[in-house]
Amino acid sequence: MGSCIICGVDVDGGGRICDPHQEDVVFDFQGNAPDQLVPDRFYRGVVDGYAEFGVFIDLAPGVTGLLHRSELDRRLDSLDWEPGDEVFVQVKGVRDNGNIDLAWSIRQADREFRGVLVQDGDTEHLPEEDADEGGSDDESAGDDGDESANADDESGAETYAEASDGTGAEAAVGDAGTEVDTTEPAETEEDDGDEPGAETFAEASETADVADESEPDDADEIEGDRERVDIGTLSEAVGDSVRMDGEVVSVRQTGGPTVFEVRDETGVVDVAAFVDPGTRAYPNVEVGDVVRIDGEVESHRGDVQVESEALVLLEGADADAVRRRLAEALTDEARPDGLQPLAGDETVAQLADGLLDAAEAIRRAVLESRPIVVRHPATADGYVAGAAVERAVLPLIRDEHAKSDAEYHYFTRRPLDDPVYGMDAATNDATRMLQDRDRHDEKLPLFLLVGTGSTVESADGIDLLSVYGVDAVVVDAEVADPETREAVDTLVSPEIESIEGDLSTGALVASLASAVNDDVRDDLRHLPAVSYWADTPDRYVDLARDAGYDVERVAELREAIALEAYYQSYQDKRELVADLLFEDGGNLAAHVSEQFREKLETEVATATANVVTEAVDGVEFDVLDTDGYTHRYDFPPTPLLLDDLHRRRANGESHATVGIGTDELYVRTSADVSVRDVAERAAELAPAADVTTAGLREGKIEFLSGERDAVEDAVVAAIAERF
Repeated sequence: MGSCIICGVDVDGGGRICDPHQEDVVFDFQGNAPDQLVPDRFYRGVVDGYAEFGVFIDLAPGVTGLLHRSELDRRLDSLDWEPGDEVFVQVKGVRDNGNIDLAWSIRQADREFRGVLVQDGDTEHLPEEDADEGGSDDESAGDDGDESANADDESGAETYAEASDGTGAEAAVGDAGTEVDTTEPAETEEDDGDEPGAETFAEASETADVADESEPDDADEIEGDRERVDIGTLSEAVGDSVRMDGEVVSVRQTGGPTVFEVRDETGVVDVAAFVDPGTRAYPNVEVGDVVRIDGEVESHRGDVQVESEALVLLEGADADAVRRRLAEALTDEARPDGLQPLAGDETVAQLADGLLDAAEAIRRAVLESRPIVVRHPATADGYVAGAAVERAVLPLIRDEHAKSDAEYHYFTRRPLDDPVYGMDAATNDATRMLQDRDRHDEKLPLFLLVGTGSTVESADGIDLLSVYGVDAVVVDAEVADPETREAVDTLVSPEIESIEGDLSTGALVASLASAVNDDVRDDLRHLPAVSYWADTPDRYVDLARDAGYDVERVAELREAIALEAYYQSYQDKRELVADLLFEDGGNLAAHVSEQFREKLETEVATATANVVTEAVDGVEFDVLDTDGYTHRYDFPPTPLLLDDLHRRRANGESHATVGIGTDELYVRTSADVSVRDVAERAAELAPAADVTTAGLREGKIEFLSGERDAVEDAVVAAIAERF
């Protein structure tokens, strides 16, 4: 009988995952028949090819399933998978004829699962185990616990195998905040210097008294003379026994110990408490509780952690004192001293109060160990803005948390295909955050929406987040709708009278990022210039030049980011974007930029040859059938193509470009024309077409495809009326 790598419970048949945790791991399938697959499990696969009705995925040589287009969370023709790409899918079922039905997986990386197993036919084992040994019935409980911890990549039973003092049993917590004594673990023999494993501590815990049988002397023991130390100093105390007070910010149950993430005013550390493999220690200690811990500081896989000897739940005055100390330190540390706009931008300076509020919210989330989720459009401007925040926040997370992978756990950047934060994106976010809360006791995140979320088209998405009391910060260089100002916690957006017309979201957020972390200010100086496609303000051109980026270099970065933003648009591409914007000596950006120009020139030439030009009431219109004369699902995206086409062909202030497809169109005008006003007027002229504004920032209008001709005429007429 094996044990579950997630919770440690016994699994019949020598398996390594219990039924409740089947969906928490991903399997590498090494079988040879479809009927060996287990429905509802997630498997790693390789894209074999496309059909009109879906994607074929190879799960193993000769074992191929179909991911039907109805199972996707997007249109099939917008899926960016290429043959040979590694992907993750869920097996829905296997039919009698051997056909395999697959489902979409929102998780597309190993680290997004709680473990990885190899399924070899009807048996399963850990990747590092020999297949013949995986899941054998004669494995000891100690071995199961050790392997479970390694598979979960958490602080596991290995920690206790490394312990040389044999202290594995813990103190339980009494109802009144006192420690319940657990007796000293039984002495065990070690052969040839071998260290005791998880089994040793499982045996020791059998002699431990964990019931509510505390005596006064037990409480006195943890209240002794041991001096409290700051978590931020633990890296200098490896091997020492310490005491610390703090707040529990997360609880994770691994295949070995229970891991409590605890913070004080100086930092955050993992505290491992062990009873039996996979057994929850201190079950009455929850996220948000204040605790006192005695334990030994250890270095576990390069990360500092504390092995708990005793853990006490603090209440009353003791807990209040810790909370007050944390709150005071949090307030002092979270609020930036002030805002110094990059290039001395006066428009940004007018928004100083809002930017400081936003910076404080971001810094506070880091200090509270709350995840930060950044949403931004998949455009050059959006990526620059998101990367600026990322550059500022990641060092703060690394300073705050001892775990080496904390920056991936506490910061996520999720680009948007559309610049609207709609229900699709919000549902995705709500699903992820609720899973993280329920599965991992994780705090609900702070959502930072940059270049999106400030118009009424995003209202439904923001409302969904607000149902769960989630904090949202919106930063946009465009004027926000009045309704949005009431809907979000913190909104940074120019008032109408303060707009000078030359502020990009990337420029605004770069100054915000410098307020979040002034240490990276020099890294950000070239970003505002990169965020503009045309008419870059001189102040930002000069700032970029001072930072070593001339006009040509800035253009290469802009074009390279735009190209990479399009491909795998829903992925953050963190490392690649960082290489382009901050680490590249020139070769990478220049290479990608060359591809950008080749692809754009080809599409512009095709579009130009097929533009229909007409004059209506003195306004010259270029109308392009984007269904017929663009590659809608290849680079460049329609909005970027129309932007470039309009810049090249506009001659004077009476020019408009309209790109119209099956059920959507985009408007570009040389005059200041409101797309929302155009849509409203077009809806009056074509009442059967259900014309609506789909994206104010990108000039997007949607309609019923059967009324396309009527909508085209109505939109042209509505634009002409407003020149």
